[in-house]
Formats: sequence, structure tokens, C-alpha cells
Amino acid sequence: MNPRPTLVDIANATGVSKATVSLVLRNSPTIPKRTHERVLEAAKNLGYVYNRGAAGLRSTESRLIAMAVNDLINPYFAEIVAAMEDALTEQNRIVLMSNTAESVARQSAFVSAVREYNVAGLLVVPAMGTDAAFVDLLRSWRLPCVMVSRSVPGAEVDLVQANHRVGMIEATRHLIELGHRRIGMIGLNENISTGRERFEGYRQALFNAGIALEPRLVLSGPATRDTGMAHVLALLDLPEPPTAVVCFNDVVAFGAMLGLRSRELTPGQDFSVIGFDDIAEATLWRPALTTVAVARQTVGRTAAQLLLRRIEAFDAPVETVLLPTELVIRDTTGAPPARHPRRRGLV
Repeated sequence: MNPRPTLVDIANATGVSKATVSLVLRNSPTIPKRTHERVLEAAKNLGYVYNRGAAGLRSTESRLIAMAVNDLINPYFAEIVAAMEDALTEQNRIVLMSNTAESVARQSAFVSAVREYNVAGLLVVPAMGTDAAFVDLLRSWRLPCVMVSRSVPGAEVDLVQANHRVGMIEATRHLIELGHRRIGMIGLNENISTGRERFEGYRQALFNAGIALEPRLVLSGPATRDTGMAHVLALLDLPEPPTAVVCFNDVVAFGAMLGLRSRELTPGQDFSVIGFDDIAEATLWRPALTTVAVARQTVGRTAAQLLLRRIEAFDAPVETVLLPTELVIRDTTGAPPARHPRRRGLV
């Protein structure tokens, strides 16, 4: 078997020094174009493969960016991740990624592992339960980090997210302006900052309208279709059911719509539903879902840009970027019915 070609082999084939070959392979702008092309052609002909890992040991500069994401299956986070990776690729960065599946242990193991690869920075959609100690550890490593979409209580770290609280205020206020007075909230998860902030918005909108919060109209659970369906059915079975719900996200709202259909109720006519996030599927449902739009592309690209700035200036002041949301009114909201049926034809 032929030995693996080396920098010396390329240098001998091109008549340049080993140092020049190394600079070409690292894409240094100091090498003339003709020499650059000649060295790359020789490397290709010899079958040389650049050992990026070994090069990383020789240099403190790295093109690698680590990305730890709580739930890649969720289309909301998948779109944010795609935007972050696109923005980083445009800057000649390579992404190492982990789907942490809401596991703090898995998140910590991934971060410890990628540190060994000399990553330049870290983007994190933090797993549920992430605390400030995790961020403090990253800071002690001097590893640049940006939190995305979710905040970590007490952590001094860059953050990019939508203004979840204001978005939910607008959603709840829309229902109030339509005439609804009994409005539920379903799919709530107060174990994450997003859930707490959206719940705060719901409460604030009710307070502003002089409507008392009814705890039994607020149901907590995983952000799934099953949860949305179960929660809306539970609310419909109350002695005095609500006439509308705001949902933690669009996926929960889809489940709520399925639950209404199972009772022969039409979303937007017999019962109003609002989602949150405005994922692509929201426009495809019939009726189309009224929801709060989050500019996921902007969240992702802003997070990537903020991380690159942090890499250049590690000790700069911490930044928090709150991006605006937009209420998108479609067909699942309307005035409350004169009489609220639990099932069509029944009262």
C-alpha cells in the first residue's frame, strides 16, 4: 500500500517550501494565486487529504461552531437551526450539532466533547432545566456562547429570542376584542422561559381587560397535538366552558382543532383558537390557523451574527436581542357563539 502523501511530497512536486504548502492548504491570502493553484493541483494529483484536526492543534483559530438544540423534531426549532447554519456557512464556518432532546446531561456531554475539538463558539437552544451554572462553566472555559429562543434564569450570556410576552398579549387581546370573556390557555410549560413569558402575556392581557384569571382554564402539558386535543376536550366538558383558547404553540393548536372536530365543532365559528410561532403548516389547515408569527429566519441569523461578534470580543458587554412578533389573523378566530355547544346541537 502506498504511504499517505505528506506536505513534503507536495513541496517536492511543486518546488516550494513545506511552509508555503501549509499556508496554501490553510487558504492564506499571502500566497500568490499561481502558486496557490499549483500547490492545490499537486495535492489533488497526489491524493493528499488535509488533516483539519491536526491543524487545529497547531492553531488557536477554529472554523468549527457547536450547536446544541433542545428538539430538532419541532419544526419551529428546525427552521431556526437551518437559518443559523446558513448564516454560519456563508462565513465559512462548519457546524457540529446535537439534538439534546431536552436532556441537560446530554447537552453537557456534547459541550464537553466539542470542547476537545477546539470549537470557536457555541449556539444553544437550552434544554429544559439548564441553569446558570452551565453558563458559568462555559465562561470559565472562555467559550463564546449565545442562547437562542430560550433564556436561562440568572445567566449572564448573550440571548436572541422573540418577544414571547408581547406576542401572547396581542393574541389574547385579539380574542377579547372579538367579545370573548372566558379564554383558556393550553399546552403551558412553565419549566421553560418561553412558557413562563407566554403565560405572563396571557395574564397581562386578561388583567388589562379587567378579566379575572381562572386557574382551571389554564392547562399544562407537553407541546404536542395529543396535548392540544386532550386539553380542549377537558375545557369543553367544564360546567362553564370557555369560548376560546390561546395555545402555547401551533402544534398544540392543531391538536385543539382536531379535538373540536371530534365534537363536530368548527374552529373560528363555534370556538376560537390561536396558535403561536406561525410554522408553515399553519396556513395549510382548514380553517387556516390564526397565530402569532415569530421571524424564525431572523432569530437564527441574528444569533449566528451575535456569536461571531462574541468570538471577536469575548469580554464585550452581554447583549439581549428581543425580536418583534406579529399577530396573523386567519380563520380560526371569530366572535363567540350566542350559545356555547359542547357538541353541535347540544347545550
